[in-house]
Amino acid sequence: MSKPPTFYTEFRDRHPDIVKAYEALGDACRAAGPLDERQAELVKLGLAAGAGLEGAIHSHARRALAAGATPDELRHVGMLAITTLGFPGAMAIRAEIESVLEKHGR
Repeated sequence: MSKPPTFYTEFRDRHPDIVKAYEALGDACRAAGPLDERQAELVKLGLAAGAGLEGAIHSHARRALAAGATPDELRHVGMLAITTLGFPGAMAIRAEIESVLEKHGR
């Protein structure tokens, strides 16, 4: 997996207890249901896309790849956004996904 952004690592270094609690909550949420890591990251990618959170789109696209998702599965998330978020929004999401794929040589 790629290195986290500098702003995150600086926050983690300054506030380790907050990050530890946040990460524990994330672990508990993932463990609470039947989705495997790949499926959960694709869902989280869709949630990030719907909320328009560029950094989270990048993060969950990277995490989905690391969990075994294919580039076409990530692209499909962007395609599914067309009828929910509109064509321009979906193209913006696809652009973010493509930038992650390009950085990872995919």
